Amino acid sequence: MVYTFAHLSDPHLPLPPVRPGELLSKRLTGWLSWTRRRRLIHRPEALAATLADVRAANPDHIVVTGDIANISTAAEFRQASAWLADVGPPDRVSAIPGNHDAYVRTTGGVGFEQWGPYLAGDGAPASSRFPAIRRRGPVAFVGLSTAVPMPVFIAAGTLGAEQIARFEAVMKTLAAEGLCRIVLIHHPPQIGGAGPRKGLTDAAAFRAAIERVGAELILHGHNHRTQLGRIVTPDGGVPVLGAASASAAPKAMRYAGGYNLIRVAPQHDGWAIDVEVRVINGDLAGCAAGQRFRLLAPRPVVAPAQAA
Repeated sequence: MVYTFAHLSDPHLPLPPVRPGELLSKRLTGWLSWTRRRRLIHRPEALAATLADVRAANPDHIVVTGDIANISTAAEFRQASAWLADVGPPDRVSAIPGNHDAYVRTTGGVGFEQWGPYLAGDGAPASSRFPAIRRRGPVAFVGLSTAVPMPVFIAAGTLGAEQIARFEAVMKTLAAEGLCRIVLIHHPPQIGGAGPRKGLTDAAAFRAAIERVGAELILHGHNHRTQLGRIVTPDGGVPVLGAASASAAPKAMRYAGGYNLIRVAPQHDGWAIDVEVRVINGDLAGCAAGQRFRLLAPRPVVAPAQAA
């Protein structure tokens, strides 16, 4: 059985009109960044080309690793809810938030919690805590949140000790079930994944958890480019794959926009994970195949106490 899914990230939907009062915060710097530069990079035509290509590929599932919004206004979250509904129903689309989805602190249910059906794990309430677990065929998607408000000019993220502890326990259970564990996280957790101003503040603690419990694949966004890294473990290492921005217009930035199309197939000793990088065409008529590569993930060795 081959299970196919699309990995999208950082769509940065067009910024709706902003009321002056909403800019009396960190949002002002984000609004200036959008109006001066980012609106020329993240184009709705480019995102439409990405989604058209995803629909043509007809994957079993779609994952979105954050940064749907830009400066976290109420209008953006409503727009993002409509966009997610257009991408697909919650049972076929999984999402996690990114730092732009928590650009400032929100209250009164106007934040990314509106996306609850796309964030929550199977059978969990929309307001449940991360990690969010979704079992799909041979795959378990494990969604994490690094989205916490940060000071001006800081785009870092944090998991927190409690979320990491819950994550570690869940990963042991999924290993005992024999599932291919695919972790969704916005900020790159590998060494050198991002600088201090933009990185994961507790990346070392997360890597230590991965060293103990493993994973078959970690997917992230944030850097707006395709990149392949690794977290070293006693079993050899866990691949860490980043996706380009799903809305980056060709030639508008250094790295081409697009998404990753990923196929997972069981093998007798583990998993074959085939990655095809899909790149937005210059005429915005769709995407073309870029790099192709295969990752091999051994099945984890589960101690009897873990499997009980």
